[in-house]
Amino acid sequence: KFEAANSRTLMRRPYINLPDTGKESMTRLEFKQRLSIAIGAAKGLDHLHSLAPPLIHKGFKTSNVLVDENFIAKVSDAGVDRLLRGLEDPGSPLNGFRSGIYQDPEAHSLAQLSASSDVYSFGVFLLELITGREAASLVSPESTESLAHWLEASGDEVADPRLGGSFTSEGMKELVGLTMQCLSPSAVRRRPKMRLVAAELDRILEKEMTLTTVMGDGTAIITLGSQLFTS
Repeated sequence: KFEAANSRTLMRRPYINLPDTGKESMTRLEFKQRLSIAIGAAKGLDHLHSLAPPLIHKGFKTSNVLVDENFIAKVSDAGVDRLLRGLEDPGSPLNGFRSGIYQDPEAHSLAQLSASSDVYSFGVFLLELITGREAASLVSPESTESLAHWLEASGDEVADPRLGGSFTSEGMKELVGLTMQCLSPSAVRRRPKMRLVAAELDRILEKEMTLTTVMGDGTAIITLGSQLFTS
């Protein structure tokens, strides 16, 4: 289900809006909370892709992810206009295409959108969850550098410093690796289907819950995020 009632939009910053006051809450999103939000969004896109025929979102971005007080995510703006007109073919052309940092760079060259295009957009969303920054701020508009290349070149500076020690280095590495798979050009590596993305996120969160013991404000008592990418 994708109802928006009593939900709040996930901000690109590491805090979210309170639904009753409209004021920003400075509640920090820890790593496991971000994973939980990502899982809900991934399952939402997978649901769209599993329809017969599949429905391509075409405009997935961070502001389309609605989060309730339990950090359960739902996907909004899922092509209601297209549902009213009738579901489109999964290989539909660029009708309804919205340009921007979230859009698959291959979409224009291929002149069509597909489930793989939504996977790329989801990869941008994961990148924002990891970094706590808007993806548009990571690469210059004049630059030809891809987000995948930026992520690969960023090394140990990729994780949002406001995460503190609320994650393990192994969990972050696995999430970064999954994000790379989503962002990679199809000529380099075939992107995973959203069902596999959701399953991998579930696995990472389950392992993270097993490996970490959270104390106080979320400081982990085992391998800290500050040790990410170090030997």
